[in-house]
Amino acid sequence: MTTANPFIDTYFKTGTLDFLPEGHFIDGAFQRPSHNRTMESLDPGRGEAFGTFTAGTADDAAAAVDSARSAFEKSWRDTAPVERARILQQASELLMAELERFAIVESLDSGKPLNEAMGDTKGAARAFAYYAGACDKLEGASFPLGPDYICYSIHEPVGVAAQIIPWNFPLSTAARGIAPALAAGCAVVAKPAEQTPYTCLMLAELLSRAGLPNGVFNVVTGTGLEIGDPLTRSTGIDHITFTGSVQTGRKVMQAAAEDITRVVLELGGKSPVIVLEDCDRAAALDGVLGAIFENAGQICSAGSRLIIERGLHDSFLQDLVARTKALTLGHGLRDPNVGPVNSAEHLAKIDGFVSRAKDRGASIVAGGNVTTDPETAAGWFFEPTIVDAVAADDELAQEEVFGPVLTVQVAEDAEHAAVLANDCQYGLVAGIYTSDFKTAHRLARTIDAGQIYINEYFAGGIEVPFGGNKKSGFGREKGIEGLKSYCKTKSIAAKIS
Repeated sequence: MTTANPFIDTYFKTGTLDFLPEGHFIDGAFQRPSHNRTMESLDPGRGEAFGTFTAGTADDAAAAVDSARSAFEKSWRDTAPVERARILQQASELLMAELERFAIVESLDSGKPLNEAMGDTKGAARAFAYYAGACDKLEGASFPLGPDYICYSIHEPVGVAAQIIPWNFPLSTAARGIAPALAAGCAVVAKPAEQTPYTCLMLAELLSRAGLPNGVFNVVTGTGLEIGDPLTRSTGIDHITFTGSVQTGRKVMQAAAEDITRVVLELGGKSPVIVLEDCDRAAALDGVLGAIFENAGQICSAGSRLIIERGLHDSFLQDLVARTKALTLGHGLRDPNVGPVNSAEHLAKIDGFVSRAKDRGASIVAGGNVTTDPETAAGWFFEPTIVDAVAADDELAQEEVFGPVLTVQVAEDAEHAAVLANDCQYGLVAGIYTSDFKTAHRLARTIDAGQIYINEYFAGGIEVPFGGNKKSGFGREKGIEGLKSYCKTKSIAAKIS
């Protein structure tokens, strides 16, 4: 296969790329630890290794924390906001200039289609630009105590922030936490997922070229046990941002509690998409399809539950099934509609959910099977799947599959749809499709979720606060709320007469 991109052509000819970073990024440079242990990074579209990276230890994590602490205390917290803004804006511009290189590595490492990886990289660049603009606008308040006092508040950087980054959106999730942390004046130690280490390391080198002082941003790679756990327990860490599963998030909270470390947790989701009879049918079909099959359903905020009004169910589902069956599968760098899932272990997990549903007699109206790349018969793929008429207490309606599996529930009316939407342990996002303004906003108030999309799934952007309720976590990322997560408020009261 020959493409218009030499990087892609090189990969398909050689099985690797010659510019993949090596080592941890600590104190402004790539560093190989003395033990020289490595791990393989696997291409989900082929099911085989395409590179190796450093498998770090607790000593490496400690070195990164020490570097960040020194940089924070000696320079970064006192760097003028306008200078921080200049560096973040430069990083945004460099990311856009190197868009294809980052997107290709992101696609290759995670498996997602190249077009989605391009969008993620643009989103990461936008995050740095947004927080560049916010650096000098983080204002305090004054409090009226009368003529004998001056009282005001200021926002100070919390200190050294740890970022525990997931494998499903390695670059964009990193950017949405790193950019506000740096804008606030914090130093950062990032631990990318062991499945997807490369773009975070590339980002570290890019930030250095943008002018970020040595030690302000460090990246250590390896497993959660050997890097993630020591970071969450480190007394040198002042804040932890974690994105991942409920089970791991619980452990992060427990570790952070030992030193009373602040945490922001973005955990699982089982997000409903409510489709009412009066909706714009074409928009709803597009929205439902994208909500569950983008990134092969490996999105915390995926719309994995379609809650549809009974009168629309049959005809809507018929069209949805036809469109689902027409989706193309393939290697991410060939830019199909749906790429592979990230690992063999995760593929087995998804298959387990669907196999158990089959055993229960579930009505699987599309997909339902493990498969491979049609072009190469390789890779870790699961067919885009729709399971109809699922009971509210079924595990497919309650548990996060984190794959291309859509559960369909039937509602009698809008009020019943809200009951079904809230009948879940998660509360990350919800989607609503209706042409009735009052119904839409009444449902938005009733549904317990951190973000509501009306008539467009995944609406919004870096400007809009994002985070979950219930077991989907707490705290907010993105927007000015995300910036404040990396600040501590200090109040100052002075008697002047």
